Amino acid sequence: MARSDQRQKLRQLLEDDALRLGFSDLRITQAKADKSLRSNLQEFVAKEYHGTMAWLPETIDRRSSPDQLWSDAKSIIVLTMNYGPDVDPLINLAQKDKANISVYARNRDYHDIIKGRLKEIAGRFAAKTGEDVKVFVDTAPVMEKPIAQQAGIGWQGKHTNLVSRTQGSWFFLASIFTTAELDPDHAEIDHCGSCSACLDACPTNAFPAPYQIDARRCISYLTIEHKGPIDPKLRTMMGNRIYGCDDCLAACPWNKFAQDASEMKLRARDDLIAPDIKQFLSFDDAQFRTFFSGSPIKRIGRDRFIRNVLIAAGNSGNPALADHCKAHLKDPNEIVRGCAVWALSQLLSASGFAEIASAEMQNEANESVLNEWQDASA
Repeated sequence: MARSDQRQKLRQLLEDDALRLGFSDLRITQAKADKSLRSNLQEFVAKEYHGTMAWLPETIDRRSSPDQLWSDAKSIIVLTMNYGPDVDPLINLAQKDKANISVYARNRDYHDIIKGRLKEIAGRFAAKTGEDVKVFVDTAPVMEKPIAQQAGIGWQGKHTNLVSRTQGSWFFLASIFTTAELDPDHAEIDHCGSCSACLDACPTNAFPAPYQIDARRCISYLTIEHKGPIDPKLRTMMGNRIYGCDDCLAACPWNKFAQDASEMKLRARDDLIAPDIKQFLSFDDAQFRTFFSGSPIKRIGRDRFIRNVLIAAGNSGNPALADHCKAHLKDPNEIVRGCAVWALSQLLSASGFAEIASAEMQNEANESVLNEWQDASA
């Protein structure tokens, strides 16, 4: 059999398996990266756009090219899986007593769903070819988006997320590295044109320029990756977004080609489409872990979650939530206590807040929480 025919048969095997297992696209590229990727990463870190994600500068060398991660890799098989919402993802942003959760996190953790299926595809491919394989689903220093653009899946839009002409923006990325030499697809080119809808949609102005993002202002970073207190100047801009933010994705006109999630485990749970802020404020650690079992939200932990919910409560304009926030003034976690202070300052009248502050400040020993009281009382 001719070498080209053999490669075509291998590709067909991969595509058949991918379709059978619920993936929406498959493309192939060589295990090399554009030489500009390293300089782009270095510039991103130099500007401190990575915030507190210390792992990013520590892994620049491995991130800058796939062959730095695995020197034997010859080809990368890139796959996508749709998770498009079947309702307007931003519909409850105006319902201030509801919590807004990013579409991708409204059901099961995509890592768990995708990785098993990816291993199945990779295992069949390895058995057929005798080649080595490694699978990655956002769990290693792999620059998924540049690699996917190189493979022809889509292009990195002005919001830095991947956009596809056939899938819009609502899809996950996964990859199989292999020692097999496969015929690569052509890279995709930019189709954003003069559109700036994603940039205009950002509630915190997290884009210093098109194709650049400052994570320190990004709500997805702040609610998920950032472990400390959130800048008070940004809190009011967060609205009721308690886990992630979909505004820039949802604004993209290419989403007219997006498909609803075909995998049931990626379709939103009814109780996560527009949950009550009041409900979440009552969660202790056990309740949090039980409610979000199998969810990606579980990984941020109860304290970070309650911090986010308190900010949403403070932005709700609903004084009825004040008592639920007040209960967190005694929380063991100082960041939670600090956010409770801020939330109360937003929900109570000046005199009502001052009455609580005068008593609580006498008993608070943590400097950062005392600063929250003082700033809120100023």
